[in-house]
Amino acid sequence: MIERLKIDDLGVISSAEVEFGPGLSVVTGETGAGKTMVVTALGLLLGARADSGRVRAGADRAVVEGDFALPEPLAARLGDRVREAGGDLDGEVLTLARILSEKGRSRAVAGGRTVPNGVLGELGEHLVSVHGQTEQLTLRQPAAQRALLDRFGGQPLARALDRYQDAYAAWKDSAATLAELTASESERHERIAQLRRALEEIAEVRPEPGEDVALANLSQRLGAHEELRQAAQLAHDALAGGDAEETPCAVDLVEQARRAVDAAASSDSTLTAHQETLADLSYRLADAAQELSGYLSDLGEAGEADIEQIEGRRARLASLRVYGETADEVLAYEERAAAELLRLENDDASLEGLAARTEELAAALAEAGAVLRAERERAAAALEEDVAVELAALAMPGARLSVQLDEPGEPGPHGTEGVRIRLQQHAGAQPQDIAKTASGGELSRVMLALEVVIGEVDPVPTFVFDEVDAGVGGRAAVEIGRRLARLARHSQVLVVTHLPQVAAWADAHINVVKATGEETGHNAPISGVERLDDAQRAAELARMLAGQDESEVALAHARELIASAREEMSSW
Repeated sequence: MIERLKIDDLGVISSAEVEFGPGLSVVTGETGAGKTMVVTALGLLLGARADSGRVRAGADRAVVEGDFALPEPLAARLGDRVREAGGDLDGEVLTLARILSEKGRSRAVAGGRTVPNGVLGELGEHLVSVHGQTEQLTLRQPAAQRALLDRFGGQPLARALDRYQDAYAAWKDSAATLAELTASESERHERIAQLRRALEEIAEVRPEPGEDVALANLSQRLGAHEELRQAAQLAHDALAGGDAEETPCAVDLVEQARRAVDAAASSDSTLTAHQETLADLSYRLADAAQELSGYLSDLGEAGEADIEQIEGRRARLASLRVYGETADEVLAYEERAAAELLRLENDDASLEGLAARTEELAAALAEAGAVLRAERERAAAALEEDVAVELAALAMPGARLSVQLDEPGEPGPHGTEGVRIRLQQHAGAQPQDIAKTASGGELSRVMLALEVVIGEVDPVPTFVFDEVDAGVGGRAAVEIGRRLARLARHSQVLVVTHLPQVAAWADAHINVVKATGEETGHNAPISGVERLDDAQRAAELARMLAGQDESEVALAHARELIASAREEMSSW
């Protein structure tokens, strides 16, 4: 459930913050006030495409932020995904945000951390179901029609679908392996021969980990052996002295300096620091001379190595580069090749058993598919009846929804049959594809009818309807309000509406108010958002009824609508 929505500089809304509660909340306002910006803001939080044109004129960015209260176990499931992306929940509350730059850039935030926008889309699928003119187009898609039926089928259908999908995954994997083995026997045997040759060549050379690098370094040292020896010897002699005793060296000179300062330090304590410095320097020079002596010794031993032998070994290692650029890569290839060879050599023995196993899995899949189809047939019949009642109440008395299952075909990830929802617009008419038959207004009412009946079986936390009442009025408008209120018994419902008959059913009424540029001091109108009390609700409904919020007749009618709706809801 969404608890709080904050909007800054989005469309005509300069700054607004509104708190939502459970039940039905309606959003109203005069034409052009920006009430659809509430839906737009929610869409941005749920990963909708960013449009820099939504940034309010004169602002450098728009910011939308929302707090969502998550029931268990949804909090645990979505919390794991948020933490995986680097964010976290505040208890059982998830905060999402979206920042749009006027230059076209956008940033998504989940749980306090910047995340890819796709993460908002993943989370949004579990948080909010949005229905507007664009979203209604999903009802035309076969996959969406199947998903609606499966949601209505409840736990029995969900369990049947899980069993089917497990059986499908096992059969698909086994069948794919069997096809791979039987379709390319000659290629398999050729691959076996290729792997054997490769393993024999590697075994003949037998490289060691890191051997090529070590030999390259040794070859480089041997190539510059005399230069390295001379440089190291010169450095050693400069530090510790050479064969000629009269040659001055750094160790002796520093030691002389240290002794001189030691002798003088008894007379001047300020020389103590110099004593320590010279002593440390003497030790370090002696250590460096010792290390250079060791280097010369090692260099002498390396000089005895056979350069031809080394280069010959390097050439043998280079012959294996077809399997890897380095000795380590060649050894890794050897390990993979051995594993693949073992699998391929065992395939002949397992082929017959795999074929038998695949047949068993196919039989299990067919059985699971039959159970799934039976559950869908049961759900389809019930859905048709329940939706017919809702459509009659929504000013479509002769309309019926027809849920048809195609004949079983090849197994797929969601079953062996497709699902098609058709609409019979009036008695005596033939059911037609809903994509070709229903108008936008009819699609709105069909979607509402579906969500009302499905919401009682499989509710989502929040539904958002953007002018679902477009193109209707009178008694049909009252029934739309009644159905939205019924849906709000199971889920939070937010509705953008222009009909007072719908707004009267609200538990909370949000009004988007437009101020003129003269009132705000801005060049363009700016809208604000406020939550109305009972008196303000009546005035807003009166405006919606008659265009006059101070008309006593309109006010009386508005109060009557609100009282009538409250009285009926209290009996539910």
